Amino acid sequence: MSLFDAKSRYAKLGKITRIDHRGRAVEVVPPAPALQQALLGRHVRRQGERADHLAALYLSDPAGYWRLAEMNDAMTADVLAELGEVLIPTRA
Repeated sequence: MSLFDAKSRYAKLGKITRIDHRGRAVEVVPPAPALQQALLGRHVRRQGERADHLAALYLSDPAGYWRLAEMNDAMTADVLAELGEVLIPTRA
């Protein structure tokens, strides 16, 4: 059973074992490879617009907000919320 949704970019990544600072072996998931995306345009955010709203509008997938984050070099959706202008990737 996977910890990730089947649509997640992490779902098909294999786990690797690392030793933590206490000497314990722990399984971790490596970072997903960077997604190559083309720029569709820019969106000037209005008050109350969340990343999932923008992902639903432009990508037809509210759970695809991570693609907006990746395109804007933002670690989290909260960082996207601080941007005045959000770069929008194409759907493909």
